[in-house]
Amino acid sequence: MSIFLGLAIALASLLGGFAAMGGHVAVLLQPWEFVIVFGVAAGIFVIANPLKVVVDTGRAILEVITNAVPKKREYLDILGLLYTLMRELRSKGRNEVEPHIEAPQESAIFNQYKSVSDDPALRDFICDYFRILIVSNARPHEIESLMDEELMTRMRDQMKPYHALLAEGDSLPAIGIVAAVLGIVKAMGAIDQSPAILGGLIAAALVGTFAGIFCAYAVFNPLAAKVRSVREKRSRHYVVVKQSLLAFMNGAAPQIALEHGRKTISENDRPTIDEVESQTMNVGPIGASGADETVYDLQQKGAA
Repeated sequence: MSIFLGLAIALASLLGGFAAMGGHVAVLLQPWEFVIVFGVAAGIFVIANPLKVVVDTGRAILEVITNAVPKKREYLDILGLLYTLMRELRSKGRNEVEPHIEAPQESAIFNQYKSVSDDPALRDFICDYFRILIVSNARPHEIESLMDEELMTRMRDQMKPYHALLAEGDSLPAIGIVAAVLGIVKAMGAIDQSPAILGGLIAAALVGTFAGIFCAYAVFNPLAAKVRSVREKRSRHYVVVKQSLLAFMNGAAPQIALEHGRKTISENDRPTIDEVESQTMNVGPIGASGADETVYDLQQKGAA
C-alpha cells in the first residue's frame, strides 16, 4: 500500500501547489494528450519486450501492490523442510529420502510446509540439489558453483521487469514531447483564432510534456525501484537453501547447517534460534544412533 500512499502525496502536493499559485486544475484534464502519451508508451513497451516479460511485469507490479515479500513464516517453513530432509538423509539413508525428492507433490514431508510445496520454482530448486547430493559424488565447491550460476540466471530473469519499467520511464519524457509537438501542430492550425483560444490550445499541448515527465519520475522509475526491491527480497529463499545445503555437504550437523541459512536472512525477518528450534527441530530422536542435538544444546555444552 505504500506505493498508493506515496502517489497520493505526490499528486496532492503537485495539484495543491498548482492551485495555490492560481492555476486552474481543470486545464490539466486533457484526455487526448494522455491517450497519446500512454498509448505510445504501451506500444513501445510491447515492441521492446517479449510477451513473457510483459506478462511478468504485470506479475511484478501485482507483487509490489500486495507487498509480496517473504514473511517469517515462510523462512521457518524452508528451514523446517531442510532440517527434516537433512535429518532423514543422515539417519535413514538415501533410499528413504529419494521418494520425497522424486515426487515432492506426493511427499508427506513437503506437504507439511505449504509455502514451499506451493512454490514450484523453490520446491524444484530444493529437490534438484538434494537429488545431486543423493545420486552423485560431486564436491561441495562444484555444487556451490552450479548454485551460483543458477541463482545468477534466475536473478537476471527476475530483474527483466525492473529493466523494462526503467527503460519505459526513461522514454516517457520524450513521448511527452511528441504529444506536445502534436498539440502545437494543432494550435498552429488555429493561428488565426483569438489569443484566448490559441492560448488554450498551447496549454493543452504542454500537458503532454507534463504527463510524460511526471509519469516518468513520479510513477515508472519509483515503481521500477520497488519491483527490484521486492524481487531481491524474494530471492532470499534460494540463498537460505544454498547456504544451508552447502554447510550440510561440508559435514555440518543439520542444526548447524540451518544456522548458516538463518544468518543470511535480513535481521527484520530473521527468526530467532528459539523459534527455529521450537518449530523445526523439536521432533524427537532420529534413527538408532540417537537424537540430534539442538542448537540450544550445543550452545549449552559450549558454555559448560
